[in-house]
Amino acid sequence: METKSTGLSDIEQTPVQIWVIEDNLHYGKTINKLLNISAGMHCSHVFTSCEEAIAVADSGEQPEVILLDIGLPGISGIEGIARLKTLSPDSHIIILTMYDDSDKVFQALCAGAHGYLLKDATPEVIIGAVREVMAGGAPMNMQIARKVLDMFARFNPVKTDYGLSDREKEILSLVTQGLTKQQIAGKLFLSFHTVNSHLKNIYHKLHVNSRSSAISKVYRENIL
Repeated sequence: METKSTGLSDIEQTPVQIWVIEDNLHYGKTINKLLNISAGMHCSHVFTSCEEAIAVADSGEQPEVILLDIGLPGISGIEGIARLKTLSPDSHIIILTMYDDSDKVFQALCAGAHGYLLKDATPEVIIGAVREVMAGGAPMNMQIARKVLDMFARFNPVKTDYGLSDREKEILSLVTQGLTKQQIAGKLFLSFHTVNSHLKNIYHKLHVNSRSSAISKVYRENIL
């Protein structure tokens, strides 16, 4: 006899709690509406300044994801990252801005941002970024990811050879771009098991034991 489904769906599960910090009211409302019609997501606040968000976080309310602009009045988005992370350390902060210059990208990531998107991103990309960061990824578009790699390459121009194969380098590059194991498998037409096996070999060769440590080593030593 078949077991009946419980009927629970992603929509019925506790939605991801999201804040938007954006001083452009029209854009903020648009993002709010987009999030609230997306399965498994709920945008509880749209703030027009970091000060407003900090005050609410200071009262004890903590979102799971924050979509944060950089060019804000008063406390800038980059300065706000540190303040918000102090009050809500488990929040995942995704920069959503029009600025794509290397200095802004570098400052935001060093301050603790988990992802960086431009405001011309499609609704699908923004929603995908929220899901990706909740799954442990670091969402960035290809343009921003390339800037990040180029910045760190300039800091340490001498490459270290860890004996990675071409396939392992390809997978490691996708990891630094924030793709999950499932996304890498789909992009390279590999099974999840194969990608997982490659990642274990990569971690062993790099002498690390986590995704974040591997990415950090790539940046520090210009491995790619």
